[in-house]
Amino acid sequence: MKKLKAAVIGVGYLGRFHAQKYASMENVDLVAAVDVDKDRAEEVAREVGTTACTSLESFTGIEAVSIAVPTSLHASVAIPLLEAGVAVLLEKPIASTTGEAASIIEAAERGGTILQIGHLERFNPALLELKDSIRDPMFIEAHRISPFKARGTDVDVILDIMIHDLDIILDLVGSPVESMEAVGVPVLTDSVDIANARLRFASGCIANITASRVSADVMRKIRLFQKDSYISLDFAKAKADVYTLSETRQIRHKHLAISESDALASEIRSFVDAVMHGGSVIVDGTAGLKALEMAYAIKDSLIVPKR
Repeated sequence: MKKLKAAVIGVGYLGRFHAQKYASMENVDLVAAVDVDKDRAEEVAREVGTTACTSLESFTGIEAVSIAVPTSLHASVAIPLLEAGVAVLLEKPIASTTGEAASIIEAAERGGTILQIGHLERFNPALLELKDSIRDPMFIEAHRISPFKARGTDVDVILDIMIHDLDIILDLVGSPVESMEAVGVPVLTDSVDIANARLRFASGCIANITASRVSADVMRKIRLFQKDSYISLDFAKAKADVYTLSETRQIRHKHLAISESDALASEIRSFVDAVMHGGSVIVDGTAGLKALEMAYAIKDSLIVPKR
């Protein structure tokens, strides 16, 4: 069986998990764990049984990489690889700026290769189970809150956390945003740590999105209201509730306990399959750019109370 030659660039907190998933796949040969921190690269390499290095320059024949370096480095790391024809799974957000994002997409086109953006929640089993049931939502309420973690603070809560729900909602609604309002507050960092955005789409749908990285609890929920039905998706617990209205105006409730699934493994498996068999990816560069553009539109409209 032909194996895909892959590497992971940036094996910090998230990149380490990427390396573990690749190493467990029978059709993948994980040839390198790459990190500027040599000790970190060696630690992860020993764990997954591969070679540690601080750059990919000494390797040939690499066909696919996951890139999990800081967002500010996405363009400089991804573009040369894409231009060389190497398929890239690039962690979210796609880039620090929309200009860099466009350059990354153009590099993939020049290289004739695959670019997938790591919006992990697209592979959440609760969303996959009910996506076909979501049609023309009229109102969406999203909450994504979690305790503070030092990692990820190179960007504000909109680019760090809210962008997950922006990507999902843009995909589900499929309509241009006509107007928005947003507020945000910095709490533990110099950037906004809690934010709320209200989006009005051309279809008439309203989305109210809250993100916080300074909360005591964890919540990752989206609630959707559409004609004759209400759907509640719990991403953290992989479960869903569906309420429908019958012809006799009776409310019917269906609870779905989704079987446990590893979203990251599903994401990487989807990427590997696309590279090996020439398929399309679920979250391409254009989707990543749209989510980033919306995140910056929200940032530009953000009202931050004076401290």
